[in-house]
Amino acid sequence: MGTVLFLCTGNYYRSRFAEILFNWHATHQKLPWRADSRGLALNPRNLGYMSEFTVHRLNRMQVPFDQYLRDPKDLALNDLESSNHIVAVKESEHRPLISRRFPEWSNKIEYWKIHDIDFEGPEEALPQLEMHVIDLIQRIKGFSPESTE
Repeated sequence: MGTVLFLCTGNYYRSRFAEILFNWHATHQKLPWRADSRGLALNPRNLGYMSEFTVHRLNRMQVPFDQYLRDPKDLALNDLESSNHIVAVKESEHRPLISRRFPEWSNKIEYWKIHDIDFEGPEEALPQLEMHVIDLIQRIKGFSPESTE
């Protein structure tokens, strides 16, 4: 079973959406991959298990997420070590955080350019994130977890 790890700042909005959406598609396509997600700088002001924007979009898409109701999780070294592929959802925001906390991992991560809520609304950001997740699934299709990084 391959593992994709999605990273964002708070593990509350973008990374949670990517994790849930990836797992939903992987299950329906019978891919031997699963996703998880972590945060790089958790924010105690985030209330609840995940962003209302994530919940709203998943509901609109009819993607179930009850099994993913958990508090945001902070990134640990073992999360990086146990993942076959790692994606940070916004390079300019997350590369500096990775470089400070896990400098040896900075160049081993795929970086996307999905803005947080303070730069772009969820009506633009989440569809972009969805397209990136679907593209990632297409790229890993047919590859065994051992053959990817």
